[in-house]
Amino acid sequence: MSEGAYQRLWESSHVTLQELLDQEQPLLEPVPDRERQSFQYRLASLYLHYLGLLRRFDTVYDQMVQPQKRRLLRRLLDGVAGRVLELKDELVHADLCENHCLDRVLQDLKLTPADLEVPIPKYFLLEQSTTVRERGLILAEILSRLEPVSSQKSVTGMHRTEAIILVQKAERARQGRLRATFMQEIRRDEEQDRRIREDGWHKFSQGQAAVTIQKVWKGYLQRKCTQQDRRMEMEFIGMIPSPNQVEHLSIISQARLVEDVRRLRQMEKEEEFRAAMVKAHDSLVETEGPDMKEKMKEQIRQWFIECHDLTGRFPDYPDASSGGSYSIFADKTPEQVRMELEMQVQENRKKEQEKSKEKGKDEKEKKKGKEEKAKKGEVDAVLQVLPSKFIPRICAGHEEYLNTWKNRCESIHPSQNYDSETLREEKRKEVELEIRIQVDELMRQELRKLRLAVDKEEERPLRAPKKTPGKKTGKKKEKDLTSDRSVESLYEELVISGLLRKSESVALKDYIGDFLYLGSTLSLAKKLPMPSLFDIRQNVALYAVLRLGSPDIHIMAPLIRSILLVGPSGMGKKMLVKAVCTETGANLFDLSPENLLGKYPGRNGAQMMVHIVFKVARLLQPSVIWIGSAEKNFYKKIPKEDKEMDPKRIKKDLTKALRLLTPGDRVMLIGTTSRPQLAEMRGLCRVYERILFMPRPDYASRYVLWKRMIEARGIQPTQHLDISALAKVSDGYTPGHILQAIQSVLSERRFLQLSKRPLVASEFLGQLVKLDPVYREEEESLKDWYFKTPLGKKSMKHRVDQLEAEEAKLDKEKKKRK
Repeated sequence: MSEGAYQRLWESSHVTLQELLDQEQPLLEPVPDRERQSFQYRLASLYLHYLGLLRRFDTVYDQMVQPQKRRLLRRLLDGVAGRVLELKDELVHADLCENHCLDRVLQDLKLTPADLEVPIPKYFLLEQSTTVRERGLILAEILSRLEPVSSQKSVTGMHRTEAIILVQKAERARQGRLRATFMQEIRRDEEQDRRIREDGWHKFSQGQAAVTIQKVWKGYLQRKCTQQDRRMEMEFIGMIPSPNQVEHLSIISQARLVEDVRRLRQMEKEEEFRAAMVKAHDSLVETEGPDMKEKMKEQIRQWFIECHDLTGRFPDYPDASSGGSYSIFADKTPEQVRMELEMQVQENRKKEQEKSKEKGKDEKEKKKGKEEKAKKGEVDAVLQVLPSKFIPRICAGHEEYLNTWKNRCESIHPSQNYDSETLREEKRKEVELEIRIQVDELMRQELRKLRLAVDKEEERPLRAPKKTPGKKTGKKKEKDLTSDRSVESLYEELVISGLLRKSESVALKDYIGDFLYLGSTLSLAKKLPMPSLFDIRQNVALYAVLRLGSPDIHIMAPLIRSILLVGPSGMGKKMLVKAVCTETGANLFDLSPENLLGKYPGRNGAQMMVHIVFKVARLLQPSVIWIGSAEKNFYKKIPKEDKEMDPKRIKKDLTKALRLLTPGDRVMLIGTTSRPQLAEMRGLCRVYERILFMPRPDYASRYVLWKRMIEARGIQPTQHLDISALAKVSDGYTPGHILQAIQSVLSERRFLQLSKRPLVASEFLGQLVKLDPVYREEEESLKDWYFKTPLGKKSMKHRVDQLEAEEAKLDKEKKKRK
């Protein structure tokens, strides 16, 4: 795409953004619980539209070259991503579950499941690629020092006689195989001759022979034409890939090359722009700075004089926290400013008195209302969306686009250079603020002198804001147990002890799974739809990747400190943890009970270990702290085989450390477990804020898993391989089982035989039989556990209430008919 194409995409995105902003205000109005379905539909529709907008802004930001536009696009991109996270949070509260049946909404909006995919902004990795590379080198250097010299295998020499004997053995074996093949062919020919002699010669006339040859030839031609027509039809409808894949791959590689060239241009233009920013700042300070300073002083002195003439005394100078002298000249007269400053104290006192009176009245009214409703048996539930923190930011970016860039003629800057006029305007505001701070200090001193000279009074002390009793201001600060040590030494200690690991490179898109196409149908049939692998991937992208990838998103988005992945072994829980680290460039800390055996012994040792891990994780964020077999930290009763490792020793310190994480600390705890029933429910749910249940893959996901995993081995499935049959037969098997079966069947030897013997479905059955599937009882046990979690309880209660309401309606209708 050219620069103009990205510009047009940006323009169309702002048209869509304006439509979405118009829909935001009606969403804040409260809705009664009986209209829950329409409320959920509106939320889902808005969520899908913001996802599409996020995808478009990401594309434009990734390929736009002009540096000033990129800064605006970055703010809009982060704002839209944050709004997506807010809407996801609202959907969870409305649906009372982590997965949502959006198939009907997709159909109404004429979208595909691909539009539901959460786009991960490309800048997450591009902007910190240097940091990730440096950390990788440091980690590799530490690990290389840990490897003992004895582990390096030395190549042992071989005597000449032994080498000759080895070559002779190999050559004799080769000649023997050739002779055996040759003798086999001779025997086959002799057997054919013997059969011909026994059966006798078939005598054909010349016409019969010609007709036989024609039949064979025409049949061959017709079969070939039929196969070609069928292949063309399947290619046309997109069921099989086209043969010109080489051309397709060359086009893709060329497009990627163009994108890389654009990114290099972005870096060049960014460096030019930063140099221009420094130059413009210095130029404005030198040329316009003195005039700005004198003008501000004159304005403030005039305000002093006018206030003294009106009130008989000099005013109080506004504090720096309230904006300093900027608040004086915000379109107000000196008299208005003075009156406002005097009335603030009186208004605050009146408000406090009124609030105390109103609280008493409200409490009495609430109690009366509750008692009346309890008597009548009526409970009015209301659904309402909370005010967004990101909408003001999005609106500001949209306004800036309309005022600055919408009607800008792009032919002025065909080389995508920065706009010097816009740059000077922005820098002029910054310089004005810097000078205003200096002027405020000078004028405060001047005001003190005027008061002493004219009014003969000393400076009036500023009143400190009253602290409300019972409310603690600020957050608890953790005592730093390692204040005398550097981050580098702590980092190396964690690597040596095995608590900080090198994460494998795994993309989130490699977690294969398909969309749940029958979610709404199952809901209408009174069946509870289970999350698909697609839903799990989306939730991990929303809860972990988007939050950890950007500090601006994390500091304003709904705070999520921890996630628990619950599902049978082989579902890809560890793979998802690695994918989060890969997509965000995060460090991977391993606090699994098995990994802590013999490390940092004692009570103080456990406290020190958790402290060091969380300290390094915060300082080198983003970071992921992984706990495998998370149920062991919260055992109801510790089994004999696990008593040695003492799995519960970090339980208290882990809970305390998690509470100290605040918005802006891009640290996430991710636990994985396949046996959550063994854990104490209350403690587990207190530590892990979001619990994602991972059931066995459904038919659609199994079909995609078989197809993609076979293609990943470099094999294109043919008509001989019935993938649909494999997907049906493998019901109950996890993605790990399917991968094991494919790896066992598709050996190197079998790969070489594919040209003569195509792959068929029956070859995989033998390997699947050897593996133990996830039995229905095991999955039902996990489901029962999940519905005992706080969100699961709410979901089941709401479902029971719905069923009871429907039964009551049916009973009323029956009575009316009678």
